[in-house]
Amino acid sequence: MNTGMSAMTALWIALIIACIGSYALKLAGLSLPGTVLEHPVVQRVAHLLPVAMLSALVAVGLFDHDGAWGLDWQVGAGFAVAIILLILKRGFLVVFFGAVAATALLRLIF
Repeated sequence: MNTGMSAMTALWIALIIACIGSYALKLAGLSLPGTVLEHPVVQRVAHLLPVAMLSALVAVGLFDHDGAWGLDWQVGAGFAVAIILLILKRGFLVVFFGAVAATALLRLIF
């Protein structure tokens, strides 16, 4: 069998397992009683978890260039936009989409 084909099959299997795991985790969260979900620690973790996950995703994206630093000036400008929006106390989605839009626009122009 072609090694590219077996790698693609392994990728699809991993993707399907990840989808099933994500759905099971979501279902488990919906199955919890309200008293657990209203606990202050759970609320704090639920509030900070998206930021931590996005930060991890950005870190992996920056270092996933054969071990080399993958930061270019467009990404740096996107980070600058994100920092400015955070200083202005904008919401998480506004910061995220602002940084993405600035990076994408600069890559489109230059």
